[in-house]
Amino acid sequence: MNKNSYIQNNLTYKAAIAACEEAVNKAEELNIKINVSVCDSAGLELAFLRMNESYIHSIDISKDKAYTSASFGFPSGQWTDIFKEAPHLEHGFSNRNRLVPFGGGLPIFENGVKIGAIGVSGGTEEEDIICAQVGIKAIGL
Repeated sequence: MNKNSYIQNNLTYKAAIAACEEAVNKAEELNIKINVSVCDSAGLELAFLRMNESYIHSIDISKDKAYTSASFGFPSGQWTDIFKEAPHLEHGFSNRNRLVPFGGGLPIFENGVKIGAIGVSGGTEEEDIICAQVGIKAIGL
């Protein structure tokens, strides 16, 4: 990897900013208002962007989607399937602070290693996932 690359052992703040900007560009294209958060592999926020007129409550939801995906290493929406397969887990996990069990949070991997996560909130689950995917693609992953 060259020294101008966004990615090192962990997601860089420059990559996080680029991912936020591209997710917002996609939201503008979809005519929705979002909040987007990008964190490192430990779930510590690196960048956040709130579009004017986006839902205020979605600020924390976007951050928690990123945190959920970073902490478990899989998309936040996967919790829906987990709860269907093991309903007893929903009672304990759904009460956990910062766990968001619906789509819009995606882990970010480089060469099979988790280096961060992105969380988007403000559109439908499908729109949030699309914006998150575009953010990840923008940094070459």
